[in-house]
Amino acid sequence: MIQLGVVFVYLALLVGLGLSANRLFRGTAKDYMLASYSIGPFLLLMSLFGTTMTAFALVGSTGKAYQLGVGVYGLLASASGIVHSLSFVVIGVPLWSLGRKYGYTTQIQFFRDRLDNNFIGYLLFPILVFLVIGYLMVGVLAGGAVVEAVTAGAFGGAGGVPSQLASAVICGVVLTYVFFGGMRGTAWANAFQTIVFMVLGVVTFFVIAKAIGGSSSLIENMRIATQQVPEIQLARAKVPPSVFFSFLLIPLSVGMFPHIFQHWLTARSANAFKLPIIVHPIFILIVWLPCVLLGVWASGPESGIPAGTPANDVLGALVKEHAGAWLGGLLTAGILAAIMSSLDSQFLCVGTMFTEDILLHNKRADEPVDEAKTVKAAGGFIIAVVAATYVLSLLLPRSVFDLGVWSFAGFTGLFPLVFAAIYWCRLTAAGAIASVLATLGTWLVLFYRSDFGANPRYSFPEAPIKIGEATIIPPFHPVVTIFALSTLVLVVVSLVTRPPSPKTLQRFFSAV
Repeated sequence: MIQLGVVFVYLALLVGLGLSANRLFRGTAKDYMLASYSIGPFLLLMSLFGTTMTAFALVGSTGKAYQLGVGVYGLLASASGIVHSLSFVVIGVPLWSLGRKYGYTTQIQFFRDRLDNNFIGYLLFPILVFLVIGYLMVGVLAGGAVVEAVTAGAFGGAGGVPSQLASAVICGVVLTYVFFGGMRGTAWANAFQTIVFMVLGVVTFFVIAKAIGGSSSLIENMRIATQQVPEIQLARAKVPPSVFFSFLLIPLSVGMFPHIFQHWLTARSANAFKLPIIVHPIFILIVWLPCVLLGVWASGPESGIPAGTPANDVLGALVKEHAGAWLGGLLTAGILAAIMSSLDSQFLCVGTMFTEDILLHNKRADEPVDEAKTVKAAGGFIIAVVAATYVLSLLLPRSVFDLGVWSFAGFTGLFPLVFAAIYWCRLTAAGAIASVLATLGTWLVLFYRSDFGANPRYSFPEAPIKIGEATIIPPFHPVVTIFALSTLVLVVVSLVTRPPSPKTLQRFFSAV
C-alpha cells in the first residue's frame, strides 16, 4: 500500500503541473499545439529525450535482456545514440527551418506542400495514426505491468492492482495534463519526468546491484551479480548476426515520428538543437546500460526472479523484490515517469494531426477559425485514439520490446520518404505515394505472418536462401525488407514519372 500511495502522489503532481501550465495558455490552437515556438535548448533536450526514451527503453530492454542477454544493448542502444542525434541534424533542423518559414504544424502539411499533392495527406494520416497507436500500446502495457508487479500483495492476497486498471488510470492522468497544458504542459511534464526517471533509474540500479551483490562496493556488486549469470547471457549468442545488424535500421524511425516532428517545431531557434544533438547519446547510455544489466542479472539464481517471468514484469518484479516500501514506490514512480513522458507527446500529436490535416485542411484562408472548438476537437480525437489503444492492449498483450520494434519498423519504412523530400529534388508525388503503399503492404503482410507480433523470432526470409551449401541471403529482421522495398519503389517510380514543377523546386530547393 505504501508503494501505491507514493505512485498516487506522483500522479497527482503531474496533474498539478498540467494545471499550472494552463495558466500560461494563450487561448490559441497554435499555442496549444506548439507552445508558440517558445521552447529553449534545455526543455527541447528534455522533451525530445523523454519522448524517445519510453517504456520500450526501460521495461522493454530489461525484459528482453532477461531473455536474450547483454546483446540487447547492441541491438538498439549503441546505434540509437548516434542515429538519433544524426536525425536531429539531418532531418530535424531542415524541417524546423521549413516549418517556421511556411507555418507548418504537422508532417503531413510539409509533405502536401513539398509534393504539391493533397492525396498524400489523406493516405499518410491513417497510417501514421495506426503506427502511433502501436507505439502507444507499448506504454499502456508497460505501465499496467509495472504497477501490478510492484503492488503484488498490497490487498492481502498474491495479486496487486490489476494491470488493466493501472493502465486506465495512467491514460487518464496523461490525458488530464495534456488537455489542460497542451504542448507547454507536455514539455514541462517531459522535462520533470525525464529528470525523475534518470535520477531514480540510477538509484534503482545501485539498490538492486547492492541487493544481489551484497557488498558496499558498486564495482564488486556488479562483478558478483555478473558471475551468477549463465555464460550465454553475457554474449550475443542468442541473436543471429543478420538480425543483430538489421536492428541498425530501427533508430531511423525517429526521423518519421510525428510527435518528434511536433517537438522539433517548438524550438525557439536553430541553436536550440545544439544541446540535444550533443547530450542525447550520453543520456541514452545513462538509461539503457543499467536497464540491460538489470535484465541480465535477473536471469541469475540470486536475483529472486522466478524462471519464466513474463518479460514485461521483470523490472517491476526486481523493484518489488529488492527495494523497501518507500524506495520501491519512488522507483516505480520513476519507471512510470519514463512511460508517461512519451505517452503525452503521442496523445497530443494525434490530436494535432486530426485538426490540422483533416478538420481544418480545406478551410479557406479568409474563413475564421474557432480556436476553442479546434482545441476541443483535438481533445475528442485524442480520447478516441486512447480508447482504441486501451482496447487493443487488452486484445494483443504482446511483449513491450517486440511490439515497439514492429511499430518502429513501420516508421523506418517511411524514413526514405522524409529524407528524399528534403534532399532529392527528383522525388515525385507518385513515387512518394507508391513508397507509402509499399511500406504499408509489406508491413501488414509480415506482421500477419509473425502471428501479429506474437512470434518474436520471426524473420524474412523465413529460412536462409542458399545456392548449394552457401547461404546467399540469411534471415533478416522484417525491417530490412520493409525499408528496402520502400526505398526501391520510391526511387524507381519517381524516376519514371513527371518531375515536380519548377515552382515547387524553387520553393524548396532555391539553388535549383
